[in-house]
Amino acid sequence: YEAATWAVNQLQQPHDKPFLLMVGFIRPHVPWLVPQKWFDLHPRSRATPPPYLTNDFDDVPEMARRISEMPMMPTTEWAIAKDKWRDIVQAYLACVTFADDQIGRVLDALDASPAGKNTIIVLWGDHGYHLGEKNRFAKHALWERATRVPLVIVTPSGQGGQVCHQPVSLLDLYPTLLELAGLPPNPANEGRSLKPLLENPDREWPYPAVITWGRNNHAVRDTRYHYMHFNDGSEELYDLVNDPNEWRNLAKDEEYACLLYTSDAADE
Repeated sequence: YEAATWAVNQLQQPHDKPFLLMVGFIRPHVPWLVPQKWFDLHPRSRATPPPYLTNDFDDVPEMARRISEMPMMPTTEWAIAKDKWRDIVQAYLACVTFADDQIGRVLDALDASPAGKNTIIVLWGDHGYHLGEKNRFAKHALWERATRVPLVIVTPSGQGGQVCHQPVSLLDLYPTLLELAGLPPNPANEGRSLKPLLENPDREWPYPAVITWGRNNHAVRDTRYHYMHFNDGSEELYDLVNDPNEWRNLAKDEEYACLLYTSDAADE
C-alpha cells in the first residue's frame, strides 16, 4: 500500500522530461498477511488446492530434490495432516488480490496524469510459486510452477487484449524497453527485444527461455517441452501439453532421446 501511494504521488507531480518509474510490490511474498477484507473475498471453503501426486518424486533425480529442498517451509504432507492446505491457498489468494488492487491504484493515477497516453507499462513477477505441487510451498526450483511468471506489456499504440504463448525471458525486458523507447541497443544485453511479438503475438519465435537455479543447474523451456539438466548430469524432461503438472519425467524414455542434451551432440 505504501509503495502504491508513493507511486501515485510521483505520477501526480509535473514531469517535463521522459521518466522511468519502477514500483515494486512485496505481496504475495510471505508472510501472507493483509487486511481481513481480502481474506473475505476468498472464503476458505472455495480455496481449492492445486493437483498433487503423492509419488511425484519417484522419477525425479536426487539433485532436483536437493536443490529444491526448503526445510524452513511447510510440506504438502504436513498441510494435509494438519488440515492447513485450504488456509494456505486462501492466504495466497488474499495477498494476490490485495496486490492487484494496489496495481490498480497506480494505473488509475497514470490514466489521470498527462503521461497516461504516452507511457509504456510493464507488469511482471520475479518468480512463480508452488502451492502444494511437488510436496512444497516455496519457489527455489526449476519446475514450471516456480519459474513461470506473469508478464504484461502495454504500449501507447498497442492493440491490447492480445495473448502470446511463446516462452520469453525476463532478460528480454531491458532490450524490449530500449527499442520501444527509441533508444540504442546495449551490446551487453543477453536478451532479445520482444517488440516483434508485441506486433504479432502469433509470429514464429525460435528462442526458448533459459532458466538457472543454483550452480550449473539449467532449464530450457519452449512452447511444449521443459528440459532440465543438473550439475551432476541428471535430467528431467516434461511434455507440458500432455503433462502440465510435470508428473511424468520423460528423460529416460527412448522415444524422447532426440530432444535431450548430450556432450557428444554438443561437440558435434
